[in-house]
Amino acid sequence: MIGRITGTLLDKQANQILVDVQGVGYEVEVPMSTLYQLPETGKAVNLHTHLVVREDAQLLYGFFESHERILFRLLIKLNGVGPKMALGILSGLNIQELANCVRHDDVNALVRLPGVGKKTAERLIVELRDKLKDWYQEESDSAQSDGKQAYNEAYREAEEALIALGYKPQEAGRAISRAATKLEEAQQQAETSVLVRIALKDMTG
Repeated sequence: MIGRITGTLLDKQANQILVDVQGVGYEVEVPMSTLYQLPETGKAVNLHTHLVVREDAQLLYGFFESHERILFRLLIKLNGVGPKMALGILSGLNIQELANCVRHDDVNALVRLPGVGKKTAERLIVELRDKLKDWYQEESDSAQSDGKQAYNEAYREAEEALIALGYKPQEAGRAISRAATKLEEAQQQAETSVLVRIALKDMTG
């Protein structure tokens, strides 16, 4: 099992990055929560990893924070939740936010995540209830996560807007990721309309 990699970040796109480790390039699938925290390409990066071995592929998943990997491993053990859906959940909610969805039986918040239907959301709540107790967030701390949740929501809405305009999901994800990076560098708030405008300008040249 490959539990950690340290190397140079060569490329980053929506949900996948390339890391050079002593001359070997590792393709690593990552959630958007990790993508937001990565340095610029050419910089050193450390990731907690989880290797999934299938008959047709060996897939490496990377996480900036160790608790992201903990949650990923919890999720993929659940019935009907594979690595792709687990990454989608991690991209939309951090572990405290997911714990509080489970705590408060918030099905509506879960069904907004990619690939999660009502039945899956209800199953997640039941199966994770005892596993996430240590991550329940006190009500007084809930405001702290509002900014990140709003950012994630704006990112998802912007990506969906580009898809609705006819762009392919992967193409839309990359464009919004670039737009988000530009806003972050300019220390500007990421709003849906702004993300879409910058992405379209970038794509149409």
